[in-house]
Amino acid sequence: METTKSHAVHGGTLRYLKHDSATTGTPMTLSVFTPAGEGPFPVLIWLSGLTCTEDNFTTKAGAYKAAAQHGVIIVAPDTSPRGEGVADDAAYDLGQGAGFYVDATQAPWAPHFRMESYVTDELIALIDAEFPTTKTRSIFGHSMGGHGALTLALRHPELFQSVSAFAPISSPTRCAWGEKAFSAYLGEDRGEWARHDAARLIESGAAAGVFDDILVDQGDADPFLAEQLKPELLVAAAKAAGQRLTLRMQPGYDHSYFFMASFVDDHVAFHATRLKA
Repeated sequence: METTKSHAVHGGTLRYLKHDSATTGTPMTLSVFTPAGEGPFPVLIWLSGLTCTEDNFTTKAGAYKAAAQHGVIIVAPDTSPRGEGVADDAAYDLGQGAGFYVDATQAPWAPHFRMESYVTDELIALIDAEFPTTKTRSIFGHSMGGHGALTLALRHPELFQSVSAFAPISSPTRCAWGEKAFSAYLGEDRGEWARHDAARLIESGAAAGVFDDILVDQGDADPFLAEQLKPELLVAAAKAAGQRLTLRMQPGYDHSYFFMASFVDDHVAFHATRLKA
């Protein structure tokens, strides 16, 4: 991996990195914060939302003070493959910047849009090879990335110690964002869609006995709450499956990074406790 720039922050080091991905067939970018010291450190992977790059979380979330205090590496990859020859769409909620953390099976997306495999296979292996990690990790994210964090943790529980989310797309099979993306990337088989739907995965027992709790923060002033995010579906699924899930409805908070910056310390602490258990 090539370091494109580096900054000292909270006693640690923040690096912006670029590498050629065998999974997506494109260059991929990411940021990695490492605390002071030799390590090894556990890893916390952040997945961002629609339209974001690796830079949104890196510059806006304010997570690195807590990461330094808890001795945790934070990795923030881009949200999709990009570049010349990579399929795209004029809308913000499909194509580049909107990978939805699935492996596309449909044209023209299938050759490059393989974000599930990128995160769970290539990215994890790269970070463990290039940084002083304990080879243990957790995952969290926002909106589309909250969907990604939940579904990747539920689909690959052996990889993650814990999972949390900010304002996740809780059930993409039952909202316009998810229906549009899944139709494009996965085709019209709704059975296949359900395999990438956090609420339906929890309801089916995917998390049973794996995660002691799933932390979700949601602002009650979020303009996407009722139509796109639907956290009540997560709560209902968790209740049906006997899975502990803590939904914190935060009064007055919207969908922006101001919301995440207000509660990100809680999420880092939530994961650090489980990563070091």
